[in-house]
Amino acid sequence: MGDYSKALEFSEKSHKIYEKALPQNHPHLATSYNNIGGLYTAMGDYSKALEFYEKSNKIYEKALPPNHPNLALSYNNIGQVYNNMGDYSKALEFYEKAHKIYEKALLPNHPDLAIPYNNIGLVYNAMGDYSKALEFCDKAHQIREKALPQNHPDLATSYNNIGQVHNNMGEYSKALEFYEKSHTVREKALPANHPDLATSHNNIGAVYKNMGDYSKALEFYEKSHQIREKALPQNHPDLATSYNNIGGVYNDMGDYSKALEFCEKSYQIKEKALPPNPPDMATSHNSIGQVYKNMGDYSKALEFLEKSHQIKEKALPPNHSDLALSYNNIGGVYKTMGDYSKALEFYEKSHKIYEKALPPNHPELATSHNNIGAVYNDMGDYSKALDFYEKSYQIREKALPPNHPHLALSYNNIGLVYDNMGDYSKALEFYEKSHQIIEKVLAPNHPDLALSYNNIGQVYNNMGDFSKALEFHEKSHKIYEKAPPPNHPNLATSHNNIGAVYNDMGDYSKALEFYEKSHKIREKALPPNHPDLALSYNNIGAVYNDMGDYSKALEFYEKSHQIIEKVLAPNHPDLALSYNNIGQVYNNMGDFSKALEFHEKSHKIYEKALPSNHPNLATSHNNIGAVYNDMGDYSKALEFYEKSHKIREKALPP
Repeated sequence: MGDYSKALEFSEKSHKIYEKALPQNHPHLATSYNNIGGLYTAMGDYSKALEFYEKSNKIYEKALPPNHPNLALSYNNIGQVYNNMGDYSKALEFYEKAHKIYEKALLPNHPDLAIPYNNIGLVYNAMGDYSKALEFCDKAHQIREKALPQNHPDLATSYNNIGQVHNNMGEYSKALEFYEKSHTVREKALPANHPDLATSHNNIGAVYKNMGDYSKALEFYEKSHQIREKALPQNHPDLATSYNNIGGVYNDMGDYSKALEFCEKSYQIKEKALPPNPPDMATSHNSIGQVYKNMGDYSKALEFLEKSHQIKEKALPPNHSDLALSYNNIGGVYKTMGDYSKALEFYEKSHKIYEKALPPNHPELATSHNNIGAVYNDMGDYSKALDFYEKSYQIREKALPPNHPHLALSYNNIGLVYDNMGDYSKALEFYEKSHQIIEKVLAPNHPDLALSYNNIGQVYNNMGDFSKALEFHEKSHKIYEKAPPPNHPNLATSHNNIGAVYNDMGDYSKALEFYEKSHKIREKALPPNHPDLALSYNNIGAVYNDMGDYSKALEFYEKSHQIIEKVLAPNHPDLALSYNNIGQVYNNMGDFSKALEFHEKSHKIYEKALPSNHPNLATSHNNIGAVYNDMGDYSKALEFYEKSHKIREKALPP
């Protein structure tokens, strides 16, 4: 159970005996090749698996009549490998060959007829064609309902697969309904510690995780883990999956030390149980990398994500969608670091693979367009950002049900661009569309609902409607307070945003109170050089600057700057903002040469990092102009103010 190298050793010994004792086209030899192929499949070595399954198939084709069930099984196994390799058209081709044989050889309600329907359904599920997936999974289920007793484990599998499609469609209540039906059958049909019961608990946990109900998700993942601990040997890959899934919940909860602990347990099992390069090892490296990304340790994140990618490159065909995911994740780290050219490079590599590997309306293609749009948004190229966000939205509209959370994400991101462009009525319109979906499909304490309230609050703040802004930020905060744990970074963000409203209202004591609450949480929850800690110092500095306490303002701005210099790319806009803020304090203190020095440092970064019409460049020209104005050099001041004005005329709505 999980010791594949031992199993291979015995299977190959057995095969050598068959080779000596039997004629070369004997069906027992085919069965032997098939068994070895099955082991390579379990080990993630798909090219080897194909080699042995095809050897098996050649013998079956010669030795058996054309409609023999073993030939169908052989086609089915080859289809399974192609499915694992992400070659869905090949997978469908072989599953359909298997189906034709089963149709001819078996009675119309024979349980084995459900197998090809089920497998074809799962391929369509992987392709993102959920209506087709449901159609075939339902056909499989109907056959099993007629042919099998009501507590047969295969009926549970049917319910499970239908639940999986609904989960991918974002229909979480439906997914839960089918996963629970599956679980009820398994409870009656199987012993209490059967691994399939663990799978049931695991799948229910996954739905609760998607719904943002992390305590429920943990409860079911832990039930699953307890069964696996009893039923499986210590180094079984399913135990590794359990640890990885629990780690994923802690990661979403912002408990990064716990997340790392479980992801590393998962990795240790995989190291012992598997050969060095299967895709499962890549998953472990990826999970650890994602935790480090959330912790703000970007060099560590890149290290693990690149390890993951190297394994995938060796193990998978060049256009496998998992390779695209790998490029995507590396791109995500570069985006967070502010290295936008690198981020675009990796996102575009990812996109090219998805375009080749997936049908044109697959949801992953929408995600790919979305991520490229997000980089352009951060770069301030809002027309490009809108273009990609709208491409993403068009795919999601066609591929997903109308209340899918990813559609809400599309509306949210389009709203974000309009917010950045200063078109607040448009921003509100899209944020509210997003909010309506989120309210319908996610748990009432889901972080995405809090984020939705937060974004609406930000627009009202930008519009100067501070009472409305506070109302929405407080709604957001109440959700974050209910969701564990008490030191989640999202709670810090919430305190921060409320502080920002009070700061804009000129209520500096209230602003400081909330910024300091935010800072305390971040100090406990995050590593000492996390960019969010820099943001905390920056915001506290901004309040002291507004209050006229310039020495305090400098102290906090410099603390912020020290972190930013260590963790972000040298041309990250946040570094430019940091220089700008220090420059503002020196200007307020009347130290104009220092002020110019820092504003010019800021400007150089913006010139390298941002498109020529980005609003931040306009702000930069404006701030340099303000220093010259305060120095009494009015011609210089006018020159910079006019540069600023020209950019704003081009970049912003009238």
